[in-house]
Amino acid sequence: MTSRSGGDPPRAAPTTVTGRVLAILSAFSADAAALSLSAIARSAGLPLSTAHRLVGELTGWGALERGVDGRYRIGLRLWEVGALAPRSLGLRERAMPYLEDLYEATRQNVQLAVRDGTEVVYVERLAHPEAVRVFSRVGGRMPLHATGVGQVLLAFAPPAVQEEVLAAPLPPLTSKTVVDRHELRRILAAVRREGVAVADGMVDLLSLSVAAPVRGEDDRVVAALSVVVPSAGAEPRSIVPAVRAAARGISRALGSPAARRRPSGVLAAQV
Repeated sequence: MTSRSGGDPPRAAPTTVTGRVLAILSAFSADAAALSLSAIARSAGLPLSTAHRLVGELTGWGALERGVDGRYRIGLRLWEVGALAPRSLGLRERAMPYLEDLYEATRQNVQLAVRDGTEVVYVERLAHPEAVRVFSRVGGRMPLHATGVGQVLLAFAPPAVQEEVLAAPLPPLTSKTVVDRHELRRILAAVRREGVAVADGMVDLLSLSVAAPVRGEDDRVVAALSVVVPSAGAEPRSIVPAVRAAARGISRALGSPAARRRPSGVLAAQV
C-alpha cells in the first residue's frame, strides 16, 4: 500500500496546521520519494505559498531534505523519530540476532512485520543479493490477506479485525492471491492450528514465504517473521523448523512464557 503521489488529483485543503503538515508528509511514498514544491502543494491540496512556508519549516527541522535538483525528500530527522516507535524499537533490537541467524542459515530474504489496523507494516528486512526479489521495504505496507506475515497477524488478530478484513474486498496482487473470504477463513484456521503460514505466489508469482508468529510477554502475537524463497522447487516443510525456531527465540527474548517452556533447538541444524 502506498501513499498519494504528487501526480494524484488534489485533495481537499486541510483546515488545521497539523492537518497541513500531515498532508505534506503524506504526499511522499515509495513511488514518489522525491517531489517538487508544486507537486507537494498539489498533492496536499495547499496554496503554493502555504506549502512553501511549511515545507521550509519542515526542512529546517530536518523532516524534509532538499536535493541539488530542487526536489524534496523525507529527511533523516523524521526517520530518527519514527524509529523510536515502541512497537518497532524494542522489537527490532531483540529480534535482530535471530533475524541474522535465520538469514545466515537460509541465505534468503528475512522479514519482520507488525499489524497496523488491516495492514502489515514491515519493521525490518534482511535481503540477500542473490535471493528472489521482494516487494516489501522497511516502513512499507501490504494488505494482511496477501502475505505470509499478514496471514499470521490476521489469524491471531482480534475477531473484530478479522471480520473487518473478511467483509471488505480482498484485492488480488497476483493470480494466486487468495480473494475468496471462505478460503481465507480456512487458511486462517490452519495458521492458528499449525502455527505457520505458507503464502505461495500471492505477492509475486516467483516467490513463496513461510511465516510464524512472534509472541510478547503476555503471549499475545505482537509480530510475525518470514523467510521469502523462490517458489519454483521450494520445499516449505524444510524451511518451517528454522522459521519457527527464530520466531520462538524472539518470543523468548520478548518474555513470552509459552516460548520459554519450549525447547529452543539449534537453528542451523533445522534448515
